[in-house]
Amino acid sequence: MTGRLDGKVAAVTGAASGIGAATARRFVEEGASLVIGDIQDAAGEALAAELGDPVRYRHCDVTVEADVAALVDEAVSEFGRLDIMMNNAGILGARAPIDEIDLDEFKVTNDVLVNGTFLGLKHAARVMKPREQGSIINVASTAGVSGGFGPHAYSAAKHAIVGLTKNVAAELCRFGIRVNCVAPSGVTTPLAAHAHLGDHEAMDALYQRLTENSPLKGRPGLASDVANAALFLASDDAGYTNGHCLAVDAGFTTGSKPGPPPHSDAVPFMREAGRTGL
Repeated sequence: MTGRLDGKVAAVTGAASGIGAATARRFVEEGASLVIGDIQDAAGEALAAELGDPVRYRHCDVTVEADVAALVDEAVSEFGRLDIMMNNAGILGARAPIDEIDLDEFKVTNDVLVNGTFLGLKHAARVMKPREQGSIINVASTAGVSGGFGPHAYSAAKHAIVGLTKNVAAELCRFGIRVNCVAPSGVTTPLAAHAHLGDHEAMDALYQRLTENSPLKGRPGLASDVANAALFLASDDAGYTNGHCLAVDAGFTTGSKPGPPPHSDAVPFMREAGRTGL
């Protein structure tokens, strides 16, 4: 199927690389016009040039409200409206044992992840409510669904994004606006390469590591997997989906693991302690 976003206008934050760039490409393939924002200006401008006339790039620091407002306003001024907002910009942020985390690093992590998402929600709603339609997609994480999948500050922020998604969905539904989020596990992006291997360019090594650790044999998570999930939530195919957190994780958060599953060996029927058989 193609053309699922024909005539629609989207804004994507953190779009210069990784999941954001993959999503921008996917949205354009499906017919959307975009305004993409990031603080990586050279990469963002290069992506806009690659994708051509349907795309504009704008510098956007999601911790600065004026930047987020201007990104949304450019979508409206350039293309007439905003149908889709994807709040994707993120960092890994503070990473340390709980008794060693620097407070300022903890605050900045939440400023980018939580406040950046909040500002995207706020300004998307501002222009979507009068038209009574729209789709807002927030990028959470498996670290926002369960414990043990990320550093403390990151996990706290991603849990907040899941909660914010549900709460704002409950408010904006009366205006015909859907709010959902995606929760990826580790996927092959420069951010993940830096987190796992200390080198944002070590994409081949990251691909190999994620392949080895994936519950789905031979299949690592890709940025395009998250882009495809975002496409579904952005499109009319998800027209009755609201307040949902879509995990893109090969089943990690539901118990899938590499290797044999627990309790999979055949044993005699087990009854009371010390007794077996029917």
